[in-house]
Amino acid sequence: MTSQYNFKKIVIVPTSKDFIDIVLSKTQRKTPTVVHKQYKISRIRQFYMRKVKFAQQTFHDKLSQILTDFPKLDDIHPFYADLMNVLYDKDHYKLALGQINIALHLIDNVSKDYVRLLKYGDSLYRCKQLKKAALGRMATIMKRQAQSLQYLEQVRQHLSRLPSIDPNTRTLLICGFPNVGKSSFINKITRADVEVQPYAFTTKSLFVGHTDHRYLRWQVVDTPGILDHPLENRNTIEMQAIAALAHLRAAILYVMDISEQCGHTIEQQVALFESIKPLFANKPLLVVLNKTDIIRLEELKPEEKGMIQKFIDDDIPVLEMSTISEEGVMQVKTEACERLLAHRIEVKIKSKKVEGVLNRLHVAMPKPRDGVERPAFVPEKVIEKRLQTGPKQKKKTERDLEVELEDDYSLDLKKNYDLPEDFKYDIIPEFWEGKNIADYIDPDIMAKLEELEREEELRIESGIYDKDEESLDEEEKEIHKIANKIREKKAIIAIESRIGRSGGKPVLPRAGRKRERSVSRLRSEFEELGVDMSNKSKAHFARTTSRSTSRPPLKKARADSTGRVRSSSRVTPRDESGIRNVEMKSKARKMGHKAQNKMNQFGKAGEADRHIAVKMPKHLYTGKRGIASCRTAGRSSRMFITGSQVCLMAES
Repeated sequence: MTSQYNFKKIVIVPTSKDFIDIVLSKTQRKTPTVVHKQYKISRIRQFYMRKVKFAQQTFHDKLSQILTDFPKLDDIHPFYADLMNVLYDKDHYKLALGQINIALHLIDNVSKDYVRLLKYGDSLYRCKQLKKAALGRMATIMKRQAQSLQYLEQVRQHLSRLPSIDPNTRTLLICGFPNVGKSSFINKITRADVEVQPYAFTTKSLFVGHTDHRYLRWQVVDTPGILDHPLENRNTIEMQAIAALAHLRAAILYVMDISEQCGHTIEQQVALFESIKPLFANKPLLVVLNKTDIIRLEELKPEEKGMIQKFIDDDIPVLEMSTISEEGVMQVKTEACERLLAHRIEVKIKSKKVEGVLNRLHVAMPKPRDGVERPAFVPEKVIEKRLQTGPKQKKKTERDLEVELEDDYSLDLKKNYDLPEDFKYDIIPEFWEGKNIADYIDPDIMAKLEELEREEELRIESGIYDKDEESLDEEEKEIHKIANKIREKKAIIAIESRIGRSGGKPVLPRAGRKRERSVSRLRSEFEELGVDMSNKSKAHFARTTSRSTSRPPLKKARADSTGRVRSSSRVTPRDESGIRNVEMKSKARKMGHKAQNKMNQFGKAGEADRHIAVKMPKHLYTGKRGIASCRTAGRSSRMFITGSQVCLMAES
């Protein structure tokens, strides 16, 4: 089993009542439901044995799934085993799983016993009672597991919320007193979002974030705060941090608050370090002094400096940082990662695996063939060019320009265009909507424009535009008037098309709508525009009648001997084609009706419609009739008494 366990895949544990309902409902749905006492006794036994076995198998599968999904404390990594012991009490946890395992075996034994009894059932009633007793005993066993199932469901919900921590990967572990800045540090170097508050024990469980260093993935674990008191007095929150320190192969970052704003003095923080120091054995260790934006290490009192100096004397690196100003945060992360990498390499070199790795590696050191030194050769011209140009200056990037110019900086991408300087900032693009602009530009456009301007000047000088409206004759005035009306009409049509034909009003159906176009309206509009419509009677204003008049008249229909109207053409109707006489015709019609009725019987039936093919089930209507009781016989025989018999009965 892998050391990293996926707790989110554990199945939901139902309550005992839901468990019984699920199994009995499934047994009812998945097994046959009809049995009769007329069946052979072997068939009746099989019917009820199947129900008992199915219920037992369903209970077995569901309970086995619970036992398989929940982690075994002996199989998982010691870190997870200790963490589960801290959170749930391993004795209670093992007891609950043991109760489920016992229930599984009891249900199997109940099924086995009652199946054996069912083999000797001599009637439907006896078999049914045995089945009822078997399912009842199984349900009673599950009712007694109510507390275990409820406890396991609570454990499952809590386990699914635990962070996914890999105990064997590269890990940075942050520990220390409450409220010294551990969560603020993990928020700075990872994408985790741990709650930060100015009071103790804000972090009540383990939190995991991930960061990158040297193109490798690192997990950063934030532990709850630890107080300086004996191990047996520590609560569940603190014991989570102790379990992580004990079992995770990680670089330890012990965070201290030298400003003492966390509510604990430097002396108390050093004392806590000494008390949990055995947990740091064989692990890279850093002491991080946080909140240097409030007070620096140099500003501390001599006795406090002496306490921290002990760390330096013990070869423990001491780093300063401030999560508020972010000073030294990345240096702390880099130093911790480098120390952990070096430690992991050192451990691997000391292990036996390194021999197998070294056997696969061969470092080749080339030897000079004649003992002559041959340094790298640089051509003289290259050296001269370097001396002339001086040291090569680094090209300024856009980011460098942005930092240098600050607010005056504006991003200009056109300066890097591969174009002459005159064309770099040209507002006309080379391509527009997928078409080359050059194909639509006339190179002589400026010369033609100048020529047009000269011609216009000559027209103005000659006074061609000075002609007054009074000097126009009647015909020109009429043309101008009609032209103005046409322009107005075109403008109105354009506006109507923009706002829609209905003008925003609801559109009526064509039957109830007034006709928009008519001959009289068209004629009046033309007359308003000055068109003479006096001799235009045949101007195609009315519908042409040539089409209707050119069509030949229809042939008259005649009735045949049966009274049906038939066309005078010689086409035979489909229902009479291939029929020799009237008898055959009536027979064909009856056959057609019968076939149609058969088709209509299931014409609208779908896949889900219930279909009972046999209207009279055989087991209800076969066999000999027994003699009924006197009362029933009298009632049934009375139905078949004739009228003459009634008279005789009345006389007697």
